[in-house]
Amino acid sequence: MGDTDGGGRAPLIDTTVPQSARIWNFWLGGSDNYRVDRLAGEAYVRLSPAIVDIARASRAFLTRSLRYLAAEAGIRQFLDVGTGLPTAQNTHEVAQAVHPSARVVYVDNDPMVLAHARALLVPRPDGACDYVNADLHDPGAVLDGAAKTLDFDEPVGLILSGIVGHVSDYDEARRIVARLVGALPAGSHLVLSDGTGVVNPQTRRAQDAYNRSGAVPYVLRTPQEIEGFFAGLELVEPGVVSCPRWRPEGGGTPELVDQFGGVGRKAGGA
Repeated sequence: MGDTDGGGRAPLIDTTVPQSARIWNFWLGGSDNYRVDRLAGEAYVRLSPAIVDIARASRAFLTRSLRYLAAEAGIRQFLDVGTGLPTAQNTHEVAQAVHPSARVVYVDNDPMVLAHARALLVPRPDGACDYVNADLHDPGAVLDGAAKTLDFDEPVGLILSGIVGHVSDYDEARRIVARLVGALPAGSHLVLSDGTGVVNPQTRRAQDAYNRSGAVPYVLRTPQEIEGFFAGLELVEPGVVSCPRWRPEGGGTPELVDQFGGVGRKAGGA
């Protein structure tokens, strides 16, 4: 795994600027964050308390979609880009509970994430995990790193959970997603979710304030723009919806949150 800065030195953790993975860890009740992250997270919550529900709904959607890929779609390889800090029900745990020999590659460019991944994300004996230090803006590096563990002649589950919003330009974001999907064979699936500002106006105000904090900006998009990332793919029912409403477990109709996502399948010739 390429987990150094290119000169043989381990990358440094910047504790002066809030970082999204650590802030999400804070919202989810974790302790792997710094004061700067907690301050940014608390400021966001003051403007939009619903962010805690959004974080939990996003994580629950990821778990349900992974179970679908592993149990129903038969996917045994997973590429999780922008994985964030380890928590309960990580990608390899969900996948390997169904297929113990499943192979998973985690990709992130935050040194704290990579350090925790190496220490905590331990696969089952028959499975495999790898951790690639790469940036979503460089899909070639992502794919090259993943190819050391994954077989791109067999279907892959590509996970982009709450990460594409960090690519500010929509056309560029679509090109990056298309580049990643284009490298995968037929039968592969894309799981993608991102933030919106259509459910609660406070979400957009809080995000604008966060983007002015010095952290890497995150762009909220419309549900239609999020659906655009699935161009050329067969959307799995119910399509792109607010995350709690994607194949919810239990009865009733869950409340909407400002995180929309879906699952798409790459058909033959796509």
